[in-house]
Amino acid sequence: MSAAPQTLLDKLWRAHEVLQREDGTSLLWVDRHLLHEGSHHAFAKLAARGLPVAVPEQSFAVVDHYAPTRNRAEGGTTPEIRNMIARLRENAARHGIRLFDLMDPDQGIVHVIGPEQGLTLPGLTINCGDSHTSTHGAFGALAFGIGATEVAHVLATQTVWQARPRTLRLRFDGALGPGVGAKDMALAWIARFGADAARGHAIEYTGAAVRGLSMEGRMTLCNLSIEGGAKLGLIAPDETTFAYLAGRPHAPQGAAWDRACADWASLQSDPEAAFDREESLDCAQIAPVVTWGTRPDQAIPVTGHLPRGEGSEVNSALTYMGLEAGRPIAGVAVDQVFIGSCTNGRIEDLRAAAAVLAGRAAKVPGQVSPGSARVKAQAEAEGLDRIFTEAGLDWTGAGCAMCVGMNGDLVPPGARCASTTNRNFKGRQGPGARTHLMSPAMVAAAAVTGEITDVRPLLAGRAVA
Repeated sequence: MSAAPQTLLDKLWRAHEVLQREDGTSLLWVDRHLLHEGSHHAFAKLAARGLPVAVPEQSFAVVDHYAPTRNRAEGGTTPEIRNMIARLRENAARHGIRLFDLMDPDQGIVHVIGPEQGLTLPGLTINCGDSHTSTHGAFGALAFGIGATEVAHVLATQTVWQARPRTLRLRFDGALGPGVGAKDMALAWIARFGADAARGHAIEYTGAAVRGLSMEGRMTLCNLSIEGGAKLGLIAPDETTFAYLAGRPHAPQGAAWDRACADWASLQSDPEAAFDREESLDCAQIAPVVTWGTRPDQAIPVTGHLPRGEGSEVNSALTYMGLEAGRPIAGVAVDQVFIGSCTNGRIEDLRAAAAVLAGRAAKVPGQVSPGSARVKAQAEAEGLDRIFTEAGLDWTGAGCAMCVGMNGDLVPPGARCASTTNRNFKGRQGPGARTHLMSPAMVAAAAVTGEITDVRPLLAGRAVA
């Protein structure tokens, strides 16, 4: 009797399930455990019980959330931040965990350096104490964020208890238009279905537009899965995946690479596999998208108008954002811009922004923070840094930076920021900050015009790498 057709989630889950409790919760083996400065709570739990790290060679620590993007030699802008970084350094050394420290040439945001180091591979389970761990699902990995108690459990046992999510296949039909990319795809589906629409689900992204994305674009799409309520996002690996991973420091080499690619090619949902839910979007209908409110689903096309009279939640968001109901979103003045984060801090993102900024001057100040030291070096080798600085923007070091309002990388109270980050919550970029999420190209357009602007006319006649 032939086995029932399986989804990609089925295959990954069954391959890592150690056992299942009576209530259906699974104990999963963890292949990669990624840590950052916030993991000190978990290490303290181990110390209190006198426990070692079970498999230290499968854990990797990164200085990113509290990494200063300026004056790195000082190690942080406050004693508290310097202590956070020092504690990670001490815990990594005590337990024999590889640390990508502040001055390491491979340092960067955890969800950027995992893939670029080849630590992220198809078929692996990947956990981190950060919700945007869903980024790694772009490689066909079972990747999701966990809490402090679960981080301690993984450190002590190399396993995690987890309830199996339901499955949602989200298909993007057709082709994307000029100036429209993965960030727009993500914000478009979240705006259409809602911030809680995918709660309790694992999303598998499919369709020609998804297959046409680079790995950087796929990572952006999976990164934002959590903003639509999903547990994780998945994209089946293919030749694009393999080409990206080939030669990465921690990827298989030689004959092991050939065997790995053959195994990874099987990580596809079977043709007849049943999903708990299916949705689709027509890419021809997706324009550059901008958030207007205080949740990622409060978003509209740049050609659209702000909502009016749709309840207290809408009115509250408009009031906080200092916006007038019914007016066009285009033309709203911005005070500053930010390009970076685990969502849009990769080399492709910087190239897209530079394509708009080249030969133009920014009307407002802003910061460009590459996602890793490697991205920074590559951007400088390509001359992208000069484009940003000649436009009048600050070119800084790698770290989470203004995405989480750390080390002085802040939006002042009441100021409006066009940002490539993943969350526009109240105060996310600083107390009273007003954040508009959009693509790197759209942020660059806002920089040169001083207002929210449709980037497409600004790209006319310009090549975007």
